[in-house]
Amino acid sequence: MSGHALPPLSLYVHLPWCVRKCPYCDFNSHQRPAQLPDADYTRALLADLDQDLHQAQGRPIDSIFFGGGTPSLFSAAAIAAILDGIRARLALAEDCEITLETNPGTAEFDRFEGYLGAGVNRLSFGVQSFDDAMLVRLGRIHDGTQAVRAFELARAAGVDNINLDLMYGLPTQTPAGALADLEQAITLAPEHLSHYQLTLEPQTVFARYPPQDLPDEDALENILEACQARLAAADFEQYEVSAYARPGRRSRHNLNYWQYGDYLGIGAGAHAKWTDADGRIHRHAKQRTPTLYLQCAGTPASRVDVRSIDPAELPFEFMLNALRLRQGFALARFAERTGLPLSAIARPLEEAERRGLVLRDLHDVRPSERGFDFLNDLLELFLPASSP
Repeated sequence: MSGHALPPLSLYVHLPWCVRKCPYCDFNSHQRPAQLPDADYTRALLADLDQDLHQAQGRPIDSIFFGGGTPSLFSAAAIAAILDGIRARLALAEDCEITLETNPGTAEFDRFEGYLGAGVNRLSFGVQSFDDAMLVRLGRIHDGTQAVRAFELARAAGVDNINLDLMYGLPTQTPAGALADLEQAITLAPEHLSHYQLTLEPQTVFARYPPQDLPDEDALENILEACQARLAAADFEQYEVSAYARPGRRSRHNLNYWQYGDYLGIGAGAHAKWTDADGRIHRHAKQRTPTLYLQCAGTPASRVDVRSIDPAELPFEFMLNALRLRQGFALARFAERTGLPLSAIARPLEEAERRGLVLRDLHDVRPSERGFDFLNDLLELFLPASSP
């Protein structure tokens, strides 16, 4: 990759505390203490960033994403202090997308105004459902009315770019129930919808005590087909497996992940992927436990799972992201982002095309409808060959 332009660069900021951890959640989230250590955590984040500044290599930050946890537990003043510290250390693109995740149960009009004043220009609401009974089953702290009210407060405060997270495949859910959630979301007219299937992730409460009345595979297929048709009719473009957007409103931060861009990660449990000047790709994560992170942020002890990516792993790493996109990827981008010749993916691409899993021409590759439906089968073709 030496001699080529480095990939675009984003920044992820992890704020790990929630009011209460949901039973399906496998993110690095923790119930908040009686006194949120926002000032100490802000200092830790900026010390953490200082340690990683060399990874930016002069590139501007194209997007910033505050994830969690529930970042909206932090005051507007705390978010402003974090962003001011970031701006003092890194150049932000003039049109930098700055997203903050928020829980409808922690929504306040003044906070939304304050977040906008701090520079946040996109909100992502973890709604999951508007059905009160479903929300109770999911362990959420808000109800459907609060979710609608939170959205309306954000709009009234002037937020003009909002994502809603919705889940499907919930206990006892039917296509009619899933469509009712979508109808309410569509009525609110967000710019973006993330539509995820509820999955029982390891190490979660739901994995230990699974709900007994989840829809079976046939029911899930019927729910998804009905929801996809309704979203298409409402002019939401499905541009990624779980992401739907109005024209021009795709998530730039997530697109950078899916296009195998680089990203810095600060905060407890945050991950980073960066490319050095010689084209080598590296990954690391930060200490997950908030108390330990606060103690060691900004020191080498804060980094865990530090590794350089073996070139043999790069085709799978790239495809794991790029093939989630409906439009697929440009062949030139594979070479630019991995530093590998196209011959590194020639055989698996030929096999994928033979099986009807991809469509391609001289310049581009994209998953076919069959490939999108059987994405795991498609991705397996790009796994590194087993060692003898």
